[in-house]
Amino acid sequence: MDESQAGSVRRSAPTRRRRVAVCVLATALGGTVLLGAQQGRPAAETVLHLMPVQGNVHMLVGAGANIAVQVGKDAVLLVDTPPPALVPQVVAEVRRLSDKPIRVIVNTSADAEHMGGNAAFVGPAGARGTGGAPFGTLGLTRPAIVAHVQVLSRLASAPAGSVPPAALPTTTYDLPTMDFSLNGEPVVLVHAPAAHTDGDSIVWFRRSDVLAVGDLFRLDRYPDVDVARGGGIEGLVAALDHVIDITVPERLQDGGTRVIPGHGRLSNEADVVEYRDMVTIIRDRVRDMVRKGLTLEQVRAARPTRDYDTRYGSGEALTEAAYRSLAAARGTR
Repeated sequence: MDESQAGSVRRSAPTRRRRVAVCVLATALGGTVLLGAQQGRPAAETVLHLMPVQGNVHMLVGAGANIAVQVGKDAVLLVDTPPPALVPQVVAEVRRLSDKPIRVIVNTSADAEHMGGNAAFVGPAGARGTGGAPFGTLGLTRPAIVAHVQVLSRLASAPAGSVPPAALPTTTYDLPTMDFSLNGEPVVLVHAPAAHTDGDSIVWFRRSDVLAVGDLFRLDRYPDVDVARGGGIEGLVAALDHVIDITVPERLQDGGTRVIPGHGRLSNEADVVEYRDMVTIIRDRVRDMVRKGLTLEQVRAARPTRDYDTRYGSGEALTEAAYRSLAAARGTR
């Protein structure tokens, strides 16, 4: 990501004297991109809803996972991308807000539902057109794709052919935070280690007072703790605590910092606190049983999520993930 795209970029660390390790795989290219008809068209019944959040930030709902859209005088920034077939609809919704180029995409994780459309925004390798071709009149440019370095690592190690090269992040960070300026607003990326996965990012729009948190927080069901990809319930609780540390409510929680979840309605600090408390209670129950030497089957039988299942659905997957991550931390199975 160069200065014409997102202002001057700097990275934060516990001390500024630490050397920054940033992987810039490619710079953003000018010109209009041919997305190609092979990406397909979205189903006719798919309906997207674009709603203002506050400041420069909007929330796009209906494309699978929620998408945050920041607009302003310089460019457009997207947090996460939809399935490839929905990219034309997403671009059309963005054009309702701004005719500026989409310069930056931030992926909150390596999940397909959060980065599946990356390549569709870039187009086939080497393809650049000047209008008349599919999507050429939409004024798309090759955006910088920003994510934690673990997202790049996971995608690059996927089976051959499963992830197009154009979908890979072009700019990564491996320190606790990364920050840059776009549209006159500081944008801070905060790494949430060993939470949903090992590469989750919280995206903080400081002037707008909005957080986009991906699947660290979702209101439609229990959190997905992906142990196989470095996730853990302790890290998830820590990440939710960090979100709460950043958010500032207004009187009676009516206003203040807004939180865009990976799935579900627009939220505020109180929603995150309630969700964090639920995850913490389940974590504590499972941790106590692990300390007592119970097996996974015994923990499942105890149903540590039972009083939340009516709201969030089956808690079996979360129970198993909590058990495996806590047992691994204790050196047991």
